[in-house]
Amino acid sequence: AINQSLSSLGDVFEALSSRSKHVPYRNSKLTYLLKPCLSAGGKALMFVHVNPDPASAYESLTSLRFAVKVAGCEVGPAARRINGHVVAAQ
Repeated sequence: AINQSLSSLGDVFEALSSRSKHVPYRNSKLTYLLKPCLSAGGKALMFVHVNPDPASAYESLTSLRFAVKVAGCEVGPAARRINGHVVAAQ
């Protein structure tokens, strides 16, 4: 289930970075729950764990490629919200 959710998250980032008209937020529970953070005005932070063990090189490289895809995604400036209302862009 986690690999499918991460794959769906990758699809969302791909759609956002290509400025697609349709962003597949509903393809997984993870992307559906993260929609407010990944939409315009949202904030998100991603950490990538890289293992220095040579046996984990493939997974580390895959994680870094995913991080590059995420870093190329821009949805606009984050907005400050109080009680659900946008107060001022930061």
